[in-house]
Amino acid sequence: MTELIISLAVGIALSACSGFRVFVPMLVANLATRFQVLDLSNGFEWLSSPTATYILGAATVAEIMAYYIPVVDNLLDTITTPASFVAGTILTTSFLKIDSPELQWTLGILAGGGLAGTIQAGTGLLRLASTKFTGGFGNAFFATFENSIAVIFSLLTLWLPVLVAVLGVLLFVFLLKKVLKRLQTKNK
Repeated sequence: MTELIISLAVGIALSACSGFRVFVPMLVANLATRFQVLDLSNGFEWLSSPTATYILGAATVAEIMAYYIPVVDNLLDTITTPASFVAGTILTTSFLKIDSPELQWTLGILAGGGLAGTIQAGTGLLRLASTKFTGGFGNAFFATFENSIAVIFSLLTLWLPVLVAVLGVLLFVFLLKKVLKRLQTKNK
């Protein structure tokens, strides 16, 4: 039971981080499994392959750099929102060692994908507001903040997965409340 809780916490924590940057937590998961810090569930061995390391490394660098380019950062948000949902689903599912594939994927989609997608949507809205109020000049600040969060919390997940998972869920609840409040304000 403890192993299940830890594996779910690892998946949820890395999924939350993929809401900030899609490829950083995927790369951290890749390296952690390659160096045997974490174990993947059956069927996800591809995530620890050397090929995945090269692809995820290149994608991570490209994603981080692209968020510093005005206009590209907002365009990238439209692409990374569904991508973060997929990454969050894969990250949570890949660490869950459950005999039922239906339950494994359901938890991956709901917990991992939902969390990553919501956080990504929240950061996308924040970037749009920054673009509106600063003409895009403030976006580099947010890019640096998001990059730092993605890297630091992905690495912290290796040692404190339950803490990072709880922080991710709290951020999810906070962002969900903000989005619902904004929708209620628009409908009035």
